[in-house]
Amino acid sequence: MEGQEYENSFFTETSTKVRDLEEKQRILKDRVLLIGQNMIEFKEEFSQSFLEIKKEIEIIKRDLERMKSFLESISGEVSKFARKEDLEILSKQAKMFQPLDFLTRKDLENIRFSKGQKN
Repeated sequence: MEGQEYENSFFTETSTKVRDLEEKQRILKDRVLLIGQNMIEFKEEFSQSFLEIKKEIEIIKRDLERMKSFLESISGEVSKFARKEDLEILSKQAKMFQPLDFLTRKDLENIRFSKGQKN
């Protein structure tokens, strides 16, 4: 009888340990599946974010190229502009020239005509 009780307690204890191990294994399996799902979701979100960032970088690159081209064309045009000093010199020369002070052809003919009458 005692031997049978020992066997029953041994089998009960072993059975309990096996059920505990099976439960732990089931919990670990669920955790692994959950971790796998989370990794898949993270990968999809990461891939989506990565693609969006990549598109934004391409847009920024195009904008940068356009700005670079614009600045190059502007810098080429700037060399064609007159400098302030050059404009000041031309302004002074125009003031010295005073084209309105010159005689017109009609004024010259009037002067010649009036001299011709006096002679």
